[in-house]
Amino acid sequence: MSAGDWAVEPLAAYLWQVLPGCSGLPQVERISGGQSNPTYFVTFPERRLVLRKQPPGILLPSAHAIDREFRVLRALDGTGVPVPEALHFCEDRAIIGTPFYLMERLEGRVFHDCTLPGVPAGHRQAMVLSVAEALAALHSVQPQAVGLGDFGRPGDYFARQVSRWSRQWQENRTREDAAMDRLIDWLPRHIPPGEVQSIVHGDFRIGNMMFHPKEPRVIAILDWELATLGHPLADLAHFSMAYVTAPDEYGGLLGLDLARLGLPGQAEFEEAYRRASPHGLSLQPFHMAFALFRWAAIFEGIAYRAQRGTANAGNAAEIGRLSAVFANRAVDYL
Repeated sequence: MSAGDWAVEPLAAYLWQVLPGCSGLPQVERISGGQSNPTYFVTFPERRLVLRKQPPGILLPSAHAIDREFRVLRALDGTGVPVPEALHFCEDRAIIGTPFYLMERLEGRVFHDCTLPGVPAGHRQAMVLSVAEALAALHSVQPQAVGLGDFGRPGDYFARQVSRWSRQWQENRTREDAAMDRLIDWLPRHIPPGEVQSIVHGDFRIGNMMFHPKEPRVIAILDWELATLGHPLADLAHFSMAYVTAPDEYGGLLGLDLARLGLPGQAEFEEAYRRASPHGLSLQPFHMAFALFRWAAIFEGIAYRAQRGTANAGNAAEIGRLSAVFANRAVDYL
């Protein structure tokens, strides 16, 4: 029996030894989605698990660091941050070809559409405000207190990020873009003063939330591949991009009747976060411009790879056009 590029039998034999409740051969199912770290349901008769592994092949040194994912999940267990229970990490490539880790499988709902289709309108506001509270809970954790004081470089988070994504743009650009040129000039000169450091998720969006099967609340934040130490407003701005981009611009909410849909507006979401957060911080134009600029650079990288025939996504060329859209949205904030 195989799960694509690896055999199930060696994994089963290994898990029989390291995790209770694992006997016989499990059913293994690849979870669809855009994760760069392949993810699988591993189901034994008496235990339901989720496995995340590195992709096969040669990887960049810092890419697909699932050991960091496992570490942050373990560290956040018991802190009040909703995360799945991380159970076991294995760095032995002989088992399934790459390092991997396992976590407990939770039963819940995951939405990749910000309008939360199929949910009663009366539940949607509570669900989105629960996201704000989950984010505040994450940013309330003191990294040193949970053993994550060395989880990222201290200080100058936005300066380093602006430099990184400016470099990515220059290396991957497929076209001229006056808006990106303006952002690359403006952003490093307008970083707000004051250093606040917390654990940041790095890709905090509705698609990485798992909600209770019936109740309007978050039960788990998923996909910690980009987690590090950084500025908490980077996560808040990342989520808030949905409010300033249209439905055909990577699934945003701009132009929709939020009241009719039962969804809170951006100001209400931010206020719910601020009430629950210990930092008392508010988004400034810089933070939104930076979040949009970052995604403009990411989309341009997808377009670059599509142009060369190396993109994974079948709609890479369409996604790539969003680079100009997000750059122009960012300039709106200057």
